[in-house]
Amino acid sequence: MGKKRLSLLFGGDISVGENSACYFEGVNSLLDSADIRMAQLEEPFVSEVTDFAGPNRTTAVLSPMIGRMDLLTLAGNHFYDFGERGVRDTVEWCKKSGIVCCGGGSNIEEASRPGFFEKDGVRFGVLAYNAQGPKSSFADTHKGGTAFVNFTRAYIPISQLDQRRTRIENDVWELKKPVHIDEECMAYNFIDEKSYKEVALQISEARKQCDILLVYFHKGYVHKPVVLAPYESMLSRMAIDCGADAVMASHSHVLHGIEMYKGKAIYHGLNNFVMWVPHLSPNFKGKIFDTKDSANEEWIKARVERFGFVPDPDYPTYPFHPDSVYCIVAKLIIEDGRVVSYRYVPMKVEKDGVPYVHGQTDTGKEVFEYVEKITREAGLNASFKWDGDDVVIY
Repeated sequence: MGKKRLSLLFGGDISVGENSACYFEGVNSLLDSADIRMAQLEEPFVSEVTDFAGPNRTTAVLSPMIGRMDLLTLAGNHFYDFGERGVRDTVEWCKKSGIVCCGGGSNIEEASRPGFFEKDGVRFGVLAYNAQGPKSSFADTHKGGTAFVNFTRAYIPISQLDQRRTRIENDVWELKKPVHIDEECMAYNFIDEKSYKEVALQISEARKQCDILLVYFHKGYVHKPVVLAPYESMLSRMAIDCGADAVMASHSHVLHGIEMYKGKAIYHGLNNFVMWVPHLSPNFKGKIFDTKDSANEEWIKARVERFGFVPDPDYPTYPFHPDSVYCIVAKLIIEDGRVVSYRYVPMKVEKDGVPYVHGQTDTGKEVFEYVEKITREAGLNASFKWDGDDVVIY
């Protein structure tokens, strides 16, 4: 086992396209400074232009990550957007580029396989699961897609909810109004017991094969600040009970708070790492994925109505919730084959769509205060303090 002190970074969601290299300019120095670099690849890419994917959705745009990423998780809700071709080409690109990947594959066996690699005598393992759906993105015996935690989704009338939650429900939970019910409902995912046990077993088995084990869940309410769905802590704590050294998550495209459990960190929502999605901007004019006509204008309008915010027109490639400008990168310090410190690195996305790393600057302190606020408001137990330009979690 290695004796060297190692630093490990884990970023949130990545999706890039036109001029992709410029969107990494704010994080390249951070990536170059770390020993191990990981993140979540949000969407699939294909090896060449097809009738459903233009040049901005080819693997060529991923080249800025070569040599700067050691592992990518693929267990996201969009991973099957381009069907089997997207799954195959994305996995093959990772392998050819020397990047370990996990959480997605040509069948459930491949998708559920841990990603292992070694650095300075320390063996790292990562498992990744889509806990959000859609179920059409889940891999099967003869179908590509993602590893997953299965669930049943129910929409519960607001009047039937535990009244202790009503303080925040009406403005931050995902609400829908089914046609057969005359009031708004909140979406709940009820985790399937069999799937829960299968994931627990996979984590326990992976624990035996590495020194450091990380588990990633694609989870949570999208574009909703502060609040966690009821299943999120349960899943995350189970992963640590089964041997994970830390739990990472993204999907919500907004930061969520941090929890300490049995001395280990649960990053409930890392938000975005590098994201380029101009086709979701209200000002977007063109064809989604560059090639085919779409109802994109209708979807943009529906997106505003569904999620309750209007993207800032000054952020044409980053049309997310106003709070989404605050991002963090998880940072683990490893000595003698074990994690000795859990941290995060503050970032903020500016109007050019580029995330910039900050230490104890005014902007860094702004991110610090935001993370502290959302952690406290979510009822989580983590506390934070500065150590140089890192924020230590305890």
